[in-house]
Amino acid sequence: MQIGIIGLPYAGKSTIFSTLLTQKSSDTGTSKMSAERGVVKVPDERLDRLTEMFQPRRKVNATIEYIKVPGLESEEQQTRSLPAQFLANLKTVDALLVVVRDFENEYYPHPLNRIDPAADIEFINSEFLFSDLSIVETRYEKLEKLVPKTQDEKDKKELALMTKLKAQLEEERPLRELQFSASEELILKGYQFLTAKPVLYVINISEDQIGNEDRIEEQFSSLLTPHCALTSLSAEIEKEISELSEEDARAFMEDLGIKEPALSKLIRTSFDLLGLISFFTVGEDECRSWTIRQGTNAQKAAGVIHTDLEKGFIRAETVHYNDLIAQGSLAACKEKGLLRLEGKDYIVRDGDILNIRFNV
Repeated sequence: MQIGIIGLPYAGKSTIFSTLLTQKSSDTGTSKMSAERGVVKVPDERLDRLTEMFQPRRKVNATIEYIKVPGLESEEQQTRSLPAQFLANLKTVDALLVVVRDFENEYYPHPLNRIDPAADIEFINSEFLFSDLSIVETRYEKLEKLVPKTQDEKDKKELALMTKLKAQLEEERPLRELQFSASEELILKGYQFLTAKPVLYVINISEDQIGNEDRIEEQFSSLLTPHCALTSLSAEIEKEISELSEEDARAFMEDLGIKEPALSKLIRTSFDLLGLISFFTVGEDECRSWTIRQGTNAQKAAGVIHTDLEKGFIRAETVHYNDLIAQGSLAACKEKGLLRLEGKDYIVRDGDILNIRFNV
């Protein structure tokens, strides 16, 4: 899963990106318009607890790939057209992380000479709306001329969809607010509209605002429409925390009244925004968190571990994390009837621990 980090200049994109990273991929760009990529572990206290319980040789967290995308430079938007490379970099991301600043810094002035997060969000959203509308109008006009001539059913369905999208965008409303049928989703995949992607707004605050995150986030509660999330953090403070030893970081956070690094919350929020959940496999060799979409059945979940497990799926031996922790062992769960066998159509829950029985 990929999340694109975007924002106006000096909003804190690079600071957040560099602090997030646990590993940088080999295709990190060097040019001004190249995207930078990095893989980030998803913090999960449940996996930590399971690792303590089973003492495996290794622990493997779920991961998300973040991509820092340059190109949303306000001074370059005179043509009301987003740069082609910027759009290309965002084409394959699954969600957008929009960084906006809520702090003063005389050395790095805001490109629009203001500190107004709401206005920045409105500016960025308007750019995305305009970009999507341009694509929709172009396709709509072409189909409007084509359909009367060909009477092609596929073209008719696409024209109906473009009419729906055009009406939504002309009302200055993002496409993510609409619901689509399975056939419409297939058509949409070819376009990768920006306003159709889930979005996480990150308000980058100053150190003296730490402790007031709830109040700050409440100011932007109107943004929390379907498939949107919002959080706040101080990128500079998060960077300082990441550079300290574990002991020093703990003392530093206590001084500031911080319970956990805000980036841990950001990563989990990113995970939730994508509609993802985790299930676990445990044992002496490995305790591991596996990523699936909500609503995935046991056979498909087995395929995430290995294709052979999906092909030869027989049953999933299943217990929930909460039950295992409450009982203290798999043996105790089995004795209480909490460790059970589920078939291929069982819908895996967040926190399930699975042992797949299969035969290939």
